[in-house]
Amino acid sequence: MSGTYPSTPIFQSIGFRSQHYNLSSESVSGRTQVRNIGGQRFEFSASYSSLKRSEFAPVHAFIMSQRGMAETFTIVLPEISSQTGNAAGSVLTSVDEAIGQTTISIDGLTGTLKAGDMIKFDNHSKVYMITVDLTGAGDLSIQPALKVAVPNDTALVYDSVPFTVRLNNDVQEYALGSASLVDYEVDFIEAV
Repeated sequence: MSGTYPSTPIFQSIGFRSQHYNLSSESVSGRTQVRNIGGQRFEFSASYSSLKRSEFAPVHAFIMSQRGMAETFTIVLPEISSQTGNAAGSVLTSVDEAIGQTTISIDGLTGTLKAGDMIKFDNHSKVYMITVDLTGAGDLSIQPALKVAVPNDTALVYDSVPFTVRLNNDVQEYALGSASLVDYEVDFIEAV
């Protein structure tokens, strides 16, 4: 891993998506069969607009140090990585959780974790989405299913959640317009 993506300047916009992996077939009669083959990752595009070259230089230097898709790094996304609930406290798992679980027993929560917010467990880098509000200790519903077993008393990150990512391709370019202002868009994929 090669560091943390610069937090300034801030993105003008972010396009965020969830990629699931399924096989599907459709018969002539219209019947469709879908089989989930496992796996999910988050992908996102972020854009900057009208940056001075001096503002863009640290971002460009960081992007160059990634050597295309070769390196992974962390990024905390404005808004997406922040909680919308009022959760507080040191939230920990309260039992051992196996790979494939979508309901995680937790304790230590004061306040509410909200559906649509992101979380991460301290023992691995995959980010998960909360699917049902939870207030206080109890069973937290997440998607996708756990990719790695989570031992009892593993800490849960629920605010300023860092995504471990890589660049989505090996070619990076930017546009330098009139008045030496830079417009730049960068694509990330979660490294799981």
